[in-house]
Amino acid sequence: MNQAITSLQQYCTSLVQYNRRKTIEVTIGDVPLGGNNPIRVQSMTTVDTMDTLGSVEQTIRMVDAGCEYVRITAPSIKEAQNLAEIKKELRIRGYNVPLIADIHFTPNAAELAARIVEKVRINPGNYADKKRFEVIDYTDETYQAELDRIREKFTPLVRICKEYGTAMRIGTNHGSLSDRIMSRYGDTPLGMVESALEFLRICEDEQFYNIVLSMKASNPQVMVQAYRLLVHKLDEEGFKPYPLHLGVTEAGDGEDGRIKSSVGIGTLLEDGLGDTVRVSLTEEPEFEAPVARMLVDRYDYRVNHKPIPEIKESPINPFEYNKRITHEVVNMGGGHQVPRVIADLSHTTITEYRDLRCIGHFYLPEPDKWRMNDQGADYVYTGERPIDFMLPMGLKEIRNYPVWKTSEDKVNKLPLFTVKELLAETERHADINFVQFTLDELDEVLIRVLKESNNLVAVISSSNVHTMPELRRLFFELVGKDCRVPVIIQLTYQATDEDHLRIHAATDAGGLFIDGFGDGIMLGVSGTEDKETALRYADVCNKTAFGILQATRNRMSKTEYISCPSCGRTLFDLQETTAMIRKRTDHLKGVKIGIMGCIVNGPGEMADADYGYVGSGPGRITLYRGKEVVKRNVPSEHAVDEMIELIKEDGMWVNPETVELFND
Repeated sequence: MNQAITSLQQYCTSLVQYNRRKTIEVTIGDVPLGGNNPIRVQSMTTVDTMDTLGSVEQTIRMVDAGCEYVRITAPSIKEAQNLAEIKKELRIRGYNVPLIADIHFTPNAAELAARIVEKVRINPGNYADKKRFEVIDYTDETYQAELDRIREKFTPLVRICKEYGTAMRIGTNHGSLSDRIMSRYGDTPLGMVESALEFLRICEDEQFYNIVLSMKASNPQVMVQAYRLLVHKLDEEGFKPYPLHLGVTEAGDGEDGRIKSSVGIGTLLEDGLGDTVRVSLTEEPEFEAPVARMLVDRYDYRVNHKPIPEIKESPINPFEYNKRITHEVVNMGGGHQVPRVIADLSHTTITEYRDLRCIGHFYLPEPDKWRMNDQGADYVYTGERPIDFMLPMGLKEIRNYPVWKTSEDKVNKLPLFTVKELLAETERHADINFVQFTLDELDEVLIRVLKESNNLVAVISSSNVHTMPELRRLFFELVGKDCRVPVIIQLTYQATDEDHLRIHAATDAGGLFIDGFGDGIMLGVSGTEDKETALRYADVCNKTAFGILQATRNRMSKTEYISCPSCGRTLFDLQETTAMIRKRTDHLKGVKIGIMGCIVNGPGEMADADYGYVGSGPGRITLYRGKEVVKRNVPSEHAVDEMIELIKEDGMWVNPETVELFND
């Protein structure tokens, strides 16, 4: 790992203690943001802004679901004008929720909206620039001329906001950086930060400070790095500590959207960053606020967590990804092995083949064979409850050491030691042994044993409510001691609803994988009442583990959909279309497909996608290969077929597996 900037002021006050970053307070109607205020929750309408009653009714549903701010798109003057009617009707009905106008490309709409609503959001990538995907060789003089042009276009809005007491969010999106920024800084977190700072400098020159900042990306790794770097740059250049709006763009729907959002947003919340949260799901907007609330509510009681030993210097660079260096033990660690998924089935007894379906292994009676899907667990941990039938080839069982010690088969079964057992016993597996410990148990003796052994894999856990930072502190200790043992991150939760489980696990493990830590993950649920419930949770845990690895870009196991959450600009039914595209393509392992409702969220927001499906007009779709337009104005009824043809042309298509093979 590269050495990082050593100052703890690089982006947070502490790497191990929870301390929410102190910011200035921003006035947004009657609901102030930042300062000593709680972390706020917000979302965005999907109804056409010209549909006044539809927008009002949807806003009310969102507020009733927990939204404290509501954002509404204003792509042109007419929509900006209609914000006054929407606001008027909401006030008549007794709803005083602050409204936020979402602006792209149209300064005149922003200037009008700033006189009506409580906040405007502008995207520095397209407020004063038109994206043509051109690489331009700027001199310092020509670059300054561009900045002068931006100042001329942007200053009127700043002055209107200052006059009317309107707040502003300068919201950079990874996928819509201007050609100017891309030419100078590239498609990088630094480019994202500089894009916002160019506009922020103009605001401060005008002595306007009622500002919120955001650094959104569909890739949680890029998003986290950009926010951290933004905070560092604000401090380094002497800017005020502005509040942060957190969000992962185009997270998708269902479990994927929740996991992806939690990896990005949760990691930053753990760092003490973030003053308002928007979870972007391809679902009705009233479903977003409860998910955001699950994320932020964890920090109401976080301050009084068990103290974690402080660290004066960070051994990693938090602004770029570097995988922790480990030695290889069988198929774990080393420079090329993907992180492994260990299914924790220790809380129930596995008695028959079908019990393993929940972890991606399927027995087919007819040919008497096992089949594994793309999310088949690599190992299964049974603890004190060993499996007494032959497992499918490739799936290894991990047993607690006392059980393994008395096993007939000590080759295909693997031992999990406690620290005490490891130090006291001499019998080990020839190839791979697991040792379970916490930060409190990591002393010089254990570190020496870990460094001297070439067949140990660490399994680390924490009972601290501040789980992720305690595990991060443990990793820091290993890095500082140059201990290169592969590490499995073990997280066990009490039985709860599935959304809480996904969100908490993605938060606790996501930040570790984003920082380059972890060679495997083991998720489990204790306190289940019966076997059926235990297996259901095992299924959720297995899918969540693979989802976390995919969201952190550590292991791609399924098709990824980068779909926007819809808004008033959307030109087709996003939920229906996303479901249709999923049905045809969800077997394409590792392929990333962007599904965008309009050209605003088109080539930019789906920056990571291999293929793009973008609304370009009523009933018309534009298809992309990466950022390149391949076909324009394709009738929507043919667009999915034509996109599949593109995938086939590129040799990325495989025939879907027959679902019936997984039924017994």
